[in-house]
Amino acid sequence: MKRAMFIGCILLIAAFLCASYLRAQKPETNADLRDFMRAKLSHSQKLLEGLTTENYDLIAKHAQDLALLSEDEQWQVFQTADYINRSKEFRRAANALAEAGRTKNLDAASLGYVEVTLKCIECHKYVRSIQK
Repeated sequence: MKRAMFIGCILLIAAFLCASYLRAQKPETNADLRDFMRAKLSHSQKLLEGLTTENYDLIAKHAQDLALLSEDEQWQVFQTADYINRSKEFRRAANALAEAGRTKNLDAASLGYVEVTLKCIECHKYVRSIQK
């Protein structure tokens, strides 16, 4: 029970951080990029919904959609080796999360969601450090 509550708290924090990021965007931000970021947030929210309701199809679908988004040209903010490696690690984590959904492994999916979220936070931190 404690582990489930801990994972639930982590998932809520991750959703809050993604929503906070979007609210903090400047109005002059490119509309296409903003829409792309909203798509990422939408998939993350659907993942959280899938995890909390044990809807494995929802988990697998939206994790796979996140992995596919990471191959989109809008994702490619930088062409540095570090950024490319971060993107590969995110894709690996998203694909592992999708697999956990397909195999109906809620524990692995929950931990996978946390890993994907941490990859997002780490990469956004990296991007902000490069943009300074």
